Amino acid sequence: MSIFGSIFSKIFPSAHAADATATAANPTPAPAPSDAPAAAAPPPAIPLGDVAAVLDAMPGAKNLNWRTSIVDLMKLLGLDSSLDERKKLAAELSYGEDTSDSAKMNIWLHRQVMTKLAANGGTVPAELRD
Repeated sequence: MSIFGSIFSKIFPSAHAADATATAANPTPAPAPSDAPAAAAPPPAIPLGDVAAVLDAMPGAKNLNWRTSIVDLMKLLGLDSSLDERKKLAAELSYGEDTSDSAKMNIWLHRQVMTKLAANGGTVPAELRD
């Protein structure tokens, strides 16, 4: 499972993270050849709930700054928040900058994760998204 898929499934365990990740990556299917059966369009994102409320309700949330820190967000979700894992997440989300500037990368990662959570049906406050 992708790192974003792990984040998504920790926040919304009953949702299908693999489906949500695929939908975010390819929102519009390629047209089917005329001699082949038409491919079914992926389902639209299903409203899943308030991401901030879910995260605030998690044990330990009060001691972590998950609203601005990708490291704290990953810690809150019980995921590996090491620099190596964050670099893998950056590659997964197509970060185009130098990953050696970890402060800049971390800010970008947090915004991208929140934006993708919103794109996949989560309700995320505008100030947390790109």
